[in-house]
Amino acid sequence: MVPDSVDGRVASASERIGTTASIDGVAAGTVVAPTSTDEVAAVLREAAAEQQTVVVQGAGTKLTWGLPPRSADVLLDLSGLDQVVEHAAGDLIATAQAGTPLTVLQAHVGGAGQRLLLDETVPGTTVGGALATNASGPRRLVAGTVRDLLIGVTFVRADGVVARAGGKVVKNVAGYDVGKLLVGSFGTLAVVTEATFRLHPVPPATRWLTAHVASPADAQRLVQSILGAQVVPAAIGVAFSPAGASLSLLLEGRADGVDARVEAARELLPGSAVSDTGPDGWGTYPWDLSATGDDRAVALKLTFRLSGLADVLAATDGFRVTGSAGAGVLYAAVPGEDPAWVAATVARLRAVCAGHGGSVVVVDAPAAVKQAVDVWGPVPGLDLMRRVKDEFDPDHRLAPGRFVGGI
Repeated sequence: MVPDSVDGRVASASERIGTTASIDGVAAGTVVAPTSTDEVAAVLREAAAEQQTVVVQGAGTKLTWGLPPRSADVLLDLSGLDQVVEHAAGDLIATAQAGTPLTVLQAHVGGAGQRLLLDETVPGTTVGGALATNASGPRRLVAGTVRDLLIGVTFVRADGVVARAGGKVVKNVAGYDVGKLLVGSFGTLAVVTEATFRLHPVPPATRWLTAHVASPADAQRLVQSILGAQVVPAAIGVAFSPAGASLSLLLEGRADGVDARVEAARELLPGSAVSDTGPDGWGTYPWDLSATGDDRAVALKLTFRLSGLADVLAATDGFRVTGSAGAGVLYAAVPGEDPAWVAATVARLRAVCAGHGGSVVVVDAPAAVKQAVDVWGPVPGLDLMRRVKDEFDPDHRLAPGRFVGGI
């Protein structure tokens, strides 16, 4: 069993949370809420001794993403690890515990005129949740994903051993970059307890331009013209739905430079509206985040080369679609009432995206759809990924079955 007490604190936290919880329909045996890396290590050592499976959560905003775990003897709640550990403003780096909400981290470093250049795609997202799912928004065009912003990590192995990778400097090339390997692994390799990120200065000026888009071909033409011009966008967002379509351009920098680029961009986007705030839904997903169970839509992530933007948008006609038109990443909300229809739709979209060097992943869906559809789709290097899993978690006790190929 998991320990009743770790330095006298885990038991009381567990009692406060209770012992009834589930992960995408799979009941969790015990909920434990540590408040430090050492406490996490103690819990994992006990779980290893008892051969118990462990699933991690932060704010619980993405627990239904991917596949349900095969079992969850222990639900490890990291919401108590919620501190910004260090902010070295002069070095443009910050370290935060995994349960720290992104908004808390942003507010902390914002006092020094800095930011983590990452969109909060789901309200309430924590540092650990962003790392586990590699969730990133339209700003990935200029800064990359959370994987690119991560420079150091503290994690606990499945056997309870604490390890560290990377460092506290942007240039760190010693050894393998284990931190980036953990990003997007859905908690199947190790439990991240702290992460160190490189930061960026908050720009003096920010402007959004939003314009109507007549068609998928029109969207691709506009994106190509923007990327080929001298406007240097920080992000290019797109929003398509049965009610209409729009393209949004984010410009940041010095005030005089932004003003000049706004004028240049308006020539490329005739009739565009200029605002100091982003359009509704900027940087978020097109599905209803409050929906649960069978009421939630099928959430898709589509990737492709930029030359395929028009084809992918045309293939998603009739669905709600948002994403980073400048980075070749879109998200679509698809009705989930008919699993067979969803399976055929996903297969069709995968053929289109694969034709442009990309893929389609079912991010979230009702249980019946997950049973009818290959959620992850074809994954190159699956054998290597399985060997990595075997090295990190030989007994397959961390979030078993949530990730690609049943990992």
